[in-house]
Amino acid sequence: MSRSRRILRRCLAVLGGIGGVGGAFWALPQVLAAGVWLTTPKLVGALAAGAALGAGLGYLVLPWVLFSLWGLMQRIEGRLSRLPLQDIVAGSCGLIIGLIIASLLSSALSRIPWVGGVLPIVTVLLLGYLGLAVAVRKREEIVSAFAWPRRWRERGGRAAGGAPGVPKILDTSAVIDGRIADLCKTGFLEGPLVIPSFVLEELRHIADSSDTLKRNRGRRGLDVLNRLTKETNVPVQIHNRNAGDALEDVDTRLVNLARSLEAKIITNDFNLNKVAQLQGVQVLNINELTNALKPVVLPGEEMAVHLIRDGKEAGQGVGYLDDGTMIVVDGGRRFIGETVGVTVTSVLQTAAGRMIFGRPRGSERASPATGAGAR
Repeated sequence: MSRSRRILRRCLAVLGGIGGVGGAFWALPQVLAAGVWLTTPKLVGALAAGAALGAGLGYLVLPWVLFSLWGLMQRIEGRLSRLPLQDIVAGSCGLIIGLIIASLLSSALSRIPWVGGVLPIVTVLLLGYLGLAVAVRKREEIVSAFAWPRRWRERGGRAAGGAPGVPKILDTSAVIDGRIADLCKTGFLEGPLVIPSFVLEELRHIADSSDTLKRNRGRRGLDVLNRLTKETNVPVQIHNRNAGDALEDVDTRLVNLARSLEAKIITNDFNLNKVAQLQGVQVLNINELTNALKPVVLPGEEMAVHLIRDGKEAGQGVGYLDDGTMIVVDGGRRFIGETVGVTVTSVLQTAAGRMIFGRPRGSERASPATGAGAR
């Protein structure tokens, strides 16, 4: 035992002894009123017993109580220091509202026979806990509801030509894809970019996967996040609070977070794109942006294409432009491995991208059946 603890125990023992003597003097009138006659030796013995009992409690019990309370306060302080300020403020407001409602009900509940003395206490505990729990769980909606002046100023600033302030939430697929970093470096995309903690956790699990392909994809996603924070001027924010239930899938939590923050979602996931749009969340799809930026090709134009393989139909050759667009050349099989001039005959736009059909320059027009079979 340290010296400071021994000194504290002795001080508490002295205070406990004084308290014991005071308690004995306090009980003396009640004893005399009961008709018990105390002689001087009995009175001295009672005072000594009170002092001894108080000193024993002060030396043995009070230090344990104080140290337990101190440890409890330190644990509570540690938990509170790790909580975001948003949770602390929301929880405090919810607790205060719950206690106010309980105090308004206590006067009516205390008049109920038999249980009137217990119901107010139970009501205070129950409504205080419910206010705290509900406020913490709905903190995003509460902050969004009280943040309308800030949103109004942001919208006014955008209307006046100021910088946009609509946050964009990154999906796992967009991070792994990697093109988001190049897009931010060009300056066409403005932030802030929001990266939810559950997306980071999903990337970490993918990077730790035993499958080599998944592991490489996860590590590339983490490298892209490092590029976003170090090589671009777009502000990147890590959102440390999960939206919705942790048992829900990542797509549902992304949509919930976007709705609470009034943000947009950047993704390459076709299914997430549709689900988010059904719930009124705007989605920025990088694949759609890439398709929109591809050069427009009209029938009759000519281009040089390097053919690399056979097509599905006899005599067809297949090549690709620099942006990945597939070109099916009717009668181009004999030119596989060569770069040949091609005249465009038709263009097919699909959800997966764009396909171009053509024929070697100077050859006869391909039949419609052949073009349809290439599809």
